[in-house]
Amino acid sequence: MNYVIRSIRADEWPAVKELRLAALQDPVAPIAFLETYEEALARSDSFWMERAAGGSQGAEGAQQIIAEAPDGRWVGTLTVLIEQPGTTDWAGHPVERKQGHVVGVFVRPEERGGGLTEVLFDAGLEWAWGRGVEQVRLIVHEENGRAQRFYRRVGFVPSGLVVPLSGKPGEKELEFVLQRP
Repeated sequence: MNYVIRSIRADEWPAVKELRLAALQDPVAPIAFLETYEEALARSDSFWMERAAGGSQGAEGAQQIIAEAPDGRWVGTLTVLIEQPGTTDWAGHPVERKQGHVVGVFVRPEERGGGLTEVLFDAGLEWAWGRGVEQVRLIVHEENGRAQRFYRRVGFVPSGLVVPLSGKPGEKELEFVLQRP
């Protein structure tokens, strides 16, 4: 595997935007991401600049990690957010411990199956553990079997928390967690 795995830099916002737009065109995007391609495409450059700065190298509250191919193309990504106890998460649930929250996992289809997602997760988990989190969690759509199988394979287990999707009656997402080793 000849990829460079690293945190993004704030000035790389155009590449952040391009990779996110590619992710939102993936066939599983409607159940994998809480945003549509059209919504993301309509966002201003200042939005993308802020998004990149908030998850760039040196940021403490979030980190976007990418896989860069030898030709410079970004071929995979994930972001880890740090959630603090005493706050609420995006779904309104109380956060009881300092924890990482993995979001935005994507590997381009032509790069899948070679272990790249595992390497991205290793880097994201290392970053989160280094920030003193007690656990790392993620939320996955109940019908996203491919993602659920992967998360189980790398050690995540269902916590039992079910999150109904607003605006999508009858659909829900499941929380998976990984405790600090």
